[in-house]
Amino acid sequence: MTTSVDNSQRTAAKVAGIAGILGFILVVFGNYVLLDPLVVPRNAVETAHNILAHQTQFRFALVCFITYDIGGIVLLTSLYVIFAPVNLGLALAGALFRLVFVMLWLAAPLNSLGALRLLGDSTYLQVVGPEALQALARGQIAASFDDYYVGLPFFGLGATVCAWLWLKSNFIPRGLSIFGVTASAWCVFCAVVYLIFPEFKKIVNDYIFDSPMALFELVVSFWLLFKGLKPVASMQAQTGVV
Repeated sequence: MTTSVDNSQRTAAKVAGIAGILGFILVVFGNYVLLDPLVVPRNAVETAHNILAHQTQFRFALVCFITYDIGGIVLLTSLYVIFAPVNLGLALAGALFRLVFVMLWLAAPLNSLGALRLLGDSTYLQVVGPEALQALARGQIAASFDDYYVGLPFFGLGATVCAWLWLKSNFIPRGLSIFGVTASAWCVFCAVVYLIFPEFKKIVNDYIFDSPMALFELVVSFWLLFKGLKPVASMQAQTGVV
């Protein structure tokens, strides 16, 4: 006897692989190639000047984030199709946790558009000094980080549930699944502690909060795209017991 995999699950696995890889590329490109060079830490004036001088680059970063969100919905839907036959309740929970993160991530482009509006030339903004507007615009951009860290526990919970379902289904290597459960649970722990104690990032670098989980998700995406889902023989079949 083997764990059955139907055609819809195989197709969903390929779609999930593509969505996961493209999503990773988009969010890295949007954050580190397009947006980060424009944002000067602790300097609202220079940040405002950079954004106004490179509005197309800034807006392109927003499109990357919106497209990442679309990919996130495709990914969670595909994972639901894969896991529903394994455990319907957990599959739904994992999808909903990811959906909450996707919705919170939408706040990033909204905040950025708000920053652009504050730096615009609308007449109603003229009652406020330019330095105050620049500071407010910088605050709008910084708020996106708050949105991310509020959403991170949900992302981590969704990833933990999915990693557990990978482990139970045996659709991917067991060692990879165990790493996924550990890395995702670690992310949830770090995110919750950070929200309570912001100084926690001085003890544990905030890049370490989610990097192991992101690595797991990326490796799984490549596995699904190139290897797909493989049914694993049950213990009875492995031992030859009838």
